[in-house]
Amino acid sequence: MSKIKLKFLGGAATVTGSKTLVEIEGKKILIDCGLFQGLKELRLLNRMEFPIDPKTIDAIILTHAHLDHCGYIPALVKKGFKGPIHCTVPTIELSKIILSDSAKIQTEDAERANTHGYSSHEKAEPLYKLEDVELAMNHFVGHQFSEWVIVNDKIKFQFLNSGHILGSAMVDLKVGDKKFLFTGDIGRKEPMLLYPPKKVEETDYLIIESTYGDRVHEEGDVKTELLRVIKETESRGGILMIPSFAVERTQEIIYLLYQLRKERLLPDLKVYLDSPMGINATNVYDNYPNWQNLPKVHFEEMYNAVHFINDYEMSRAIVMDKKPKIVLAGSGMLEGGRILHYLNNHIENPQNTLLFVGFQAAGTRGRAIMHGEKEIKFFGEYKKVKCHIESITSMSAHGDRAEMIDWMKNFKSAPKKVFLNHGEPHQSDAFRVRIKSDLNWDCEIPQLNSEYEL
Repeated sequence: MSKIKLKFLGGAATVTGSKTLVEIEGKKILIDCGLFQGLKELRLLNRMEFPIDPKTIDAIILTHAHLDHCGYIPALVKKGFKGPIHCTVPTIELSKIILSDSAKIQTEDAERANTHGYSSHEKAEPLYKLEDVELAMNHFVGHQFSEWVIVNDKIKFQFLNSGHILGSAMVDLKVGDKKFLFTGDIGRKEPMLLYPPKKVEETDYLIIESTYGDRVHEEGDVKTELLRVIKETESRGGILMIPSFAVERTQEIIYLLYQLRKERLLPDLKVYLDSPMGINATNVYDNYPNWQNLPKVHFEEMYNAVHFINDYEMSRAIVMDKKPKIVLAGSGMLEGGRILHYLNNHIENPQNTLLFVGFQAAGTRGRAIMHGEKEIKFFGEYKKVKCHIESITSMSAHGDRAEMIDWMKNFKSAPKKVFLNHGEPHQSDAFRVRIKSDLNWDCEIPQLNSEYEL
């Protein structure tokens, strides 16, 4: 059998733009096709010529629907990719929601930049539009967990639950007698809504994320922390703004609010989900109860007390209203979406609270505020950050260092090589050191566009 090549086209030394090219027996398979986000030098990579001709890629295997894993797909199809895009069944529905929202935001941002003249280009253009998303969706093929997909007589793969978001999966790829396992984003040991990550006992090559490879999530009762923030904000007569990722985090917050309300602990505040994408994603969650580790009764009750805001005019009215309330809106890292309108109007009021409930990548507004930035730019103007800033870091959908190593201990023998991707440099290196110390496994940290022959 000829050599197998791995080339890391994204998600290397960064947590965005995940793309790993596998070249096998004349076949080219791309594991994930994510959008670069955050730092300008990373975002510019989305506009660069793709490292290989998209027409030569035979298939994409998609681990899950987050933008940093699926967000470049419409652009790749525009550039000539014609093959199938394999993923789990829920991932198809969630990908369509997330990619459509991405196209819409890009189009609106380009139009706003052109109208107000703050683009550095002669004319700002979106990377792709809604019609490009529709064309890309024609390539998607859905699968169940543990269903073997036959590529040819030497190559097959299956999806295994990764416990990160609804439908998220590890890719167990077999090439002849060699085994590869791509974790994608691996979830917590005890996810709030989902089943825990599938335990795996053997592989020759492990490609594992390292988003939280440098830390252990804080111990604590997430529900109690959320209640504290709500009560403190209410006591000031303020608005609680929660920039929330539409998939998983939004549903988790709603579930926690439902629990607090059932226990008669939640103050009498209106709760708004002002996110068309969040609402659509919630409907997908409701369609797949068997993929989640919750009694069905919760699905029937937990969304009843949340006001779903789809209409733009209604959203505008709620944005302008200064009465105390709880608002969930995207995007989770403050890079777009309706949350920006709330911050534009309410970030300078010290009565209000901005609560982060997820990872904030380098170069995003969310990371800047988390690190103490006192002025943030919205819609071409700077606003002073005067509201209270809170964070519940233990709500992450990513396993921490201890959880990932605990998961790795299920292997009966060490892989021949472990590749650490999807992590910022200090995170990946800290994880490498800990894996060496605890497991004595051979680890490699790929750089962008680095290639390995196996």
